[in-house]
Amino acid sequence: MPRPPQRKPSPRLSRTGKPQRRGGQSSGVSRAQRPKRRDWQEASPQAPRAAAEEAPVKPIRRDSERPKRVIRTQPARERRRDPIPPLREDLTEVPSSSDPQATADPEPDQEIIYGRQALLAALRAQSTLNRVWILSRLRYSPQFLPLLEEAKVRGTVIDEVSPQRLNSLTDGANHQGIAAQATPYQYMDLESLVEQSQQASPNPVLVVLDGIQDPHNLGAIARSVEAFGMQGMVIPQRRAAGVTSTVLKVAAGALSTLPVARVVNLNRALEVLKEQGFWVYGAASQGAAPVYSADFKRPIALVIGSEGEGISLLTQRHCDQLLSIPLAGRTESLNASVAAGIALYEIHRQRSPQQLKRTESDTFLNKGSRI
Repeated sequence: MPRPPQRKPSPRLSRTGKPQRRGGQSSGVSRAQRPKRRDWQEASPQAPRAAAEEAPVKPIRRDSERPKRVIRTQPARERRRDPIPPLREDLTEVPSSSDPQATADPEPDQEIIYGRQALLAALRAQSTLNRVWILSRLRYSPQFLPLLEEAKVRGTVIDEVSPQRLNSLTDGANHQGIAAQATPYQYMDLESLVEQSQQASPNPVLVVLDGIQDPHNLGAIARSVEAFGMQGMVIPQRRAAGVTSTVLKVAAGALSTLPVARVVNLNRALEVLKEQGFWVYGAASQGAAPVYSADFKRPIALVIGSEGEGISLLTQRHCDQLLSIPLAGRTESLNASVAAGIALYEIHRQRSPQQLKRTESDTFLNKGSRI
């Protein structure tokens, strides 16, 4: 019986639409005859040998095989740390543990005085100084070394610091390399001042300030009062400047020996001075007798007015006589400290004319003629 004709499979079409052969017969080589990939790589001279050049792989560690990190715990009290102290860049030397207050700040109720002349006068007068801050180069100078050693024996603490420390202590003022912590200025009462001035001179001179508010003027007047040998000053307690560090600096040490009385009522103080035999002069800008026409050879109380208004009208009524300084220029008035200096010089000139006169042998022309 004849076999039925076998149906040929339809050819597969490629993506391009052409018939595709089956079984890889297009290359004409069977799979068994094809070289393996490893043999082909070894046979090829250009193929890299990955097995020989491949780096060894580190074995993977499991979490159980890894060494455990030991964390040491401390009690809460032991883990606490003290706050880090601020760096003391302003000190030339680190303070020793034996003196923990070597860099202590001054107390608020104590005055800071500064300046070489002010401190020299305070040290020479043996004033009460709790602490002195000074630069190292000035500490061992011949001018300050013996005075500081004497103050150290009396209990004063001497600290060698840097300029930055002095700037912070004096708020950037011109300290000239030295500052000190002193007790507040000790004022005298009016009765004690009058008694002390009468014992110092048969014709004492007291300068009364009416409302001087500028500390620089107050310091300059105090310097002139002490320089001309007067016995003291009287200042009001209200609406006027007191003796501060600025006043002490401007006075250049004059207030270390010059007594100052601070009163509540200035006009009442003038009446007390009159009762004690003082003649009260008032310095006015206009409408008064010239200062050189007055007689200053007796106990005197010289009143100096404020910077802008001068002597008040009520205080002028308590004065025995008003004096003025004649001016030749267009300027109508002088500064309070300048006017006080001129009036004090005139008092000093009338009381000691022999000391102000120079002999002919001491003049500059005679000295030059002998050369």
